[in-house]
Amino acid sequence: MSFALDPRLAADTHEIGDGALSRVLLMDDARFPWLILVPRIAGARELFDLDATDRASLLGELDGVGRALESLLRPDKTNIAALGNVVPQLHVHVIARYTTDAAWPRPVWGEGERVRYEPAALAERLDALRSALGPALA
Repeated sequence: MSFALDPRLAADTHEIGDGALSRVLLMDDARFPWLILVPRIAGARELFDLDATDRASLLGELDGVGRALESLLRPDKTNIAALGNVVPQLHVHVIARYTTDAAWPRPVWGEGERVRYEPAALAERLDALRSALGPALA
């Protein structure tokens, strides 16, 4: 079995690039700076489906993504979560949160209607993220 991105993730995100282990995606919701890391391990559904080396690699990638969001966007809080109730493929959300955002202090899931990025804003956000993540992306 080879890695394939779940179609729901593919439909709701834009690709930023690949780290050593994970595909890094931008959620298409301009209300929240929201990245998703998807380990490129076929069949992985849970963190414990990864061997110790891959779990350590994922943790390192989460550290790099979180620090990049912190440096680039200066959020009030960064949320990191792996739920998988709707999309069972292992993926980890990293969301920059602000006390002024539409969902604060609640979780972003199911909060209002998604606001898709306008093309120019999307290009600008992707460029900034790729630049900030530079060394972390293969």
